[in-house]
Amino acid sequence: MTLYDIKPKFQNLLRPLVVRLHAQGITANQVTLFAMLTSMVLGALLMRFPDPRFFITLPVFLFFRMALNAIDGMLAREFHQQSTLGAILNEMGDIISDAALYLAFAFVTGISPWWVVLVVLLSWLSEFCGVMCQTLNGIRSYRGPLGKSDRAFIFGALGLVIALWPQYIGYANALFAIAALLLCWTSLNRCRNAMEVKNG
Repeated sequence: MTLYDIKPKFQNLLRPLVVRLHAQGITANQVTLFAMLTSMVLGALLMRFPDPRFFITLPVFLFFRMALNAIDGMLAREFHQQSTLGAILNEMGDIISDAALYLAFAFVTGISPWWVVLVVLLSWLSEFCGVMCQTLNGIRSYRGPLGKSDRAFIFGALGLVIALWPQYIGYANALFAIAALLLCWTSLNRCRNAMEVKNG
């Protein structure tokens, strides 16, 4: 069970906005690129100014980015905008955005950059395993326990905590260590998913 499982309800809330965006000529690829570029800008700003107070922007932006990710998928599926370029942008955009946003934690005094980098690399690995499942079986794996939406929730919450209670920054290292273990579990689950579908 991951936050990905509630995605259909979230999409239903966004559908009226998606219809309006399509009517205005906005495409799925434009939304994907906008999400990636804004993630890179915010990540760069947080790296340049790593004051814990500024990380209050992270939970707000991550929710906004989740909405954009849902919107680009709905535009692609429901308005026949699916393409090879769109699939590439979607996968690349997610891992670039994650790296840009989460690496900013490495610049905060008291947080180990090694744990942050490890979590980013393992996040990439978990997404690679999901895509590998799709390559082998035609079905993208989103198995958890720490999928993209779950990471956004956890690190958005961490941004909120260190912004409001900076005295607890030291505990962030334990959170990154736990996240690393959960990402290893996620990668194994997605590889197992590929094998189950293949053997089935």
